[in-house]
Amino acid sequence: MSGNSGMERLIPIVNMLQDSFASLGTSIQIDLPQIAVVGSQSAGKSSVLENFVGKDFLPRGSGIVTRRPLILQLLYSKNAEYAEFLHAKGKKFADFDQVRKEIEDETNRLTGSNKGISNIPINLRVYSPHVLNLTLVDLPGITKVPVGDQPADIEIQIRNMILDFISKDNCLILAVTPANSDLANSDALKLAREVDPSGMRTIGVITKLDLMDEGTDARDILENRLLPLRRGYIGVVNRSQKDIDGRKDIKQAMAAERQFFLAHPSYRHIAERLGTPYLQKTLNQQLTNHIRDTLPALRNKLQSQLLSLEKDVSEYKNFGYDDPSKKTKVLLNSLQNLSGDFDKHVLGSSSSEVSTKELSGGAKINRIFNERFPFELVKIESDEKQLRQKIKIIIMNIRGVKGGLFTPDQAFELTVKDQIKLLMVPSIKCVDLVITELIRIVNAITENLNKYPRLREEIERLASLHLKSREQVCKENLSMYIDTQLSYINTHHEDFIGFANASQKASSETKRKVGNEIIRKGYLGLHSGGSKIRGTRDYWFVLTTETLSWFKDETETDKKYMLPLDGLKIRDLESGLFSRRHPFALFSTDGRNVYKDFKLLELSCDSLEDVDSWKASFLRAGVYPEKDNYPKSDDRDDMASLDPQLEREVETIRNLVDSYMKIVNKTTRDMIPKIIMFLIINNLREFFKNEIIAQIYSSSDQNTLMEESFEEASKRDELMRIYNSTKDALKIIEDISRNTVSDQIPHSMNLSYYNNPPSRPAPSVGHNSMNNAFQNSSLSMSNTSLNANTFNQNSRTPPSRPAPMPNQQTTANSRSTPQLNGSSPRPFFNGSNVPLIPQKIGQTPPAIPKRPSQHYQ
Repeated sequence: MSGNSGMERLIPIVNMLQDSFASLGTSIQIDLPQIAVVGSQSAGKSSVLENFVGKDFLPRGSGIVTRRPLILQLLYSKNAEYAEFLHAKGKKFADFDQVRKEIEDETNRLTGSNKGISNIPINLRVYSPHVLNLTLVDLPGITKVPVGDQPADIEIQIRNMILDFISKDNCLILAVTPANSDLANSDALKLAREVDPSGMRTIGVITKLDLMDEGTDARDILENRLLPLRRGYIGVVNRSQKDIDGRKDIKQAMAAERQFFLAHPSYRHIAERLGTPYLQKTLNQQLTNHIRDTLPALRNKLQSQLLSLEKDVSEYKNFGYDDPSKKTKVLLNSLQNLSGDFDKHVLGSSSSEVSTKELSGGAKINRIFNERFPFELVKIESDEKQLRQKIKIIIMNIRGVKGGLFTPDQAFELTVKDQIKLLMVPSIKCVDLVITELIRIVNAITENLNKYPRLREEIERLASLHLKSREQVCKENLSMYIDTQLSYINTHHEDFIGFANASQKASSETKRKVGNEIIRKGYLGLHSGGSKIRGTRDYWFVLTTETLSWFKDETETDKKYMLPLDGLKIRDLESGLFSRRHPFALFSTDGRNVYKDFKLLELSCDSLEDVDSWKASFLRAGVYPEKDNYPKSDDRDDMASLDPQLEREVETIRNLVDSYMKIVNKTTRDMIPKIIMFLIINNLREFFKNEIIAQIYSSSDQNTLMEESFEEASKRDELMRIYNSTKDALKIIEDISRNTVSDQIPHSMNLSYYNNPPSRPAPSVGHNSMNNAFQNSSLSMSNTSLNANTFNQNSRTPPSRPAPMPNQQTTANSRSTPQLNGSSPRPFFNGSNVPLIPQKIGQTPPAIPKRPSQHYQ
């Protein structure tokens, strides 16, 4: 394997990358070529793998033992000998009996203890001075009959699992077949032929050569005569069950294997190309050569991965994490970014990070100001009957036992002040809603600081304290605003109707019409008829100042109904037990049917926020919430009066109160959001811009604040490990591409010669001379590739088919079958047209070159 030392370094690097991606859960996969071990039950797969490691570490028993794929990564280590599992990261297993137990426990954890199977692999890495770098996948043995609680289609499941692995072009297939069974009926070779009909990726392994019947041997198979494979067959002798039960040392077993091949008359001439050491060496070479074939695609994947990691590791590359200047810089940048992030959430942003699913930040505060708060103001309006009763009581109490000729001013002022005091509750609620949303914003902008949990906790603590102080100041100012409104009742306001107009105004107020303008459009669920109608159907609703219409969809071409809004009120309904929607209803104050034969028009939204928004829209259309009804008494009110003058005075005061409260409500809807914006939101912006840095630096130790969380430290170390490993792998690939060569994979052979394989020919002079010529030519070739210069003659392009040896004349008639020193007409074949096996120790079969690109002259 000279010339391939660079390839040896690539296997552990890419193995580490695969483990890193799996542990991080990333979607990018670097497909390192692997060797999948395929065979029937008890074919000797596990023994072959144990011979590679030199330890007993795989579960054994009757029936199906390997029930989950085992990805076995063998890595050469000069001194240490231990194993590691990916699912038990950081734990080293020096006792290989514990490795076997861990495999059994991990298998039972997913599949149960009664022979169930799973396609989720177990990753095992073994470091040892006795192994060559290899990546193998031990797959469950092919079985026919289910046992235990295995499903009836266990054969199909195992077959599909095996095909999932060996169907990939980057997977070499190690087809294991026992020598004491018919090769033509080999399940492993049958599956391999399905996915690799050309045999480019299949390596045959013949086990149990020592158990063949006396007088029989597998020489035809091992010499690639029977069912030939391009990569050939390698024979091994595993330990018997008696040896395993007797805990026979694997090193002794391998020495016995070596002695068996040297002593056997059918195998002694090819003994150097048989046995576990030769198999391990061949697999290592085949895997490294296969990696070289996939280097372009592997390089592209690694480069893409490196680009995607650049952004994530940019903050880690330039400074060591323990560098105090690094901590100071990160702390300062983090605090400076808070101001910009807060402004983006409150003032809005046109970046691609804007949420497309729900309102948040400034948009939600805007809805509170313009929809939720006006709705709360309307909800506090007293019941009409109760308000008139209160005005009547005030007028009568002012006059006492005396009668009156004029409407008292004090009744108007007292009633108005009672109504103004009620504004405090919705104003305070508006502040609470804004504070809640600001806390959400603070939590959102500090999510980027999850890597520094103490810093995030300190920032949120300081922001919370600041918000509480500003909340108190704001509520005090709201109270002052209400007191200001109470301090002076301005009856000279330009919008106030005055006593003269109030006395002339009709007792029943008519709704002000402003034209049929569209207020809102959107989908609502329709439950017309309440519980009498099953289910809900969404329609496209259009609300105007006069009507509510709904259509089949937003195209507004198929109108279902149009409902006038005159005399309608709105009320809340309780949700059903299993309903996720939030209902409300429209109804008529005079008890008439609203929609067809139903007195209620039930509507619903997906969220409470949508319900509040629609209610605010209905308010703009003049549809007000239902008032709480006080209990009615059958007896006439003791304070009821039949005095027509008193009734007119009550009506006059009622109109005056209504006119003045419209002015106050209009001012309140305008002023409360401004007060909240100035005293809380803008102040918090200034806090993040100017004060947070000073408070952080003065409140606690910066080194303590910049301590990373355990998760972040692990993630950083993992990212840097992947990043550095990716760079190292790319560098190794570049070095390999420039400095190494590899063996070519044998090309197609004319397999028609083997349809009726002839009997083994007797040795001949031509045969021996051919062997000698082949061995002499092999000495001039590299261990990893054919030297192209061997074929160069007269500066012509090297041909792909076998060229004549030196001192040989080529004629036009001999182009297709060049002669070699007068020997057999087909080079690399003997007289029976069977490929010759190289006799040099450790020499692999040479490649059969391709057809020449130009004709010989």
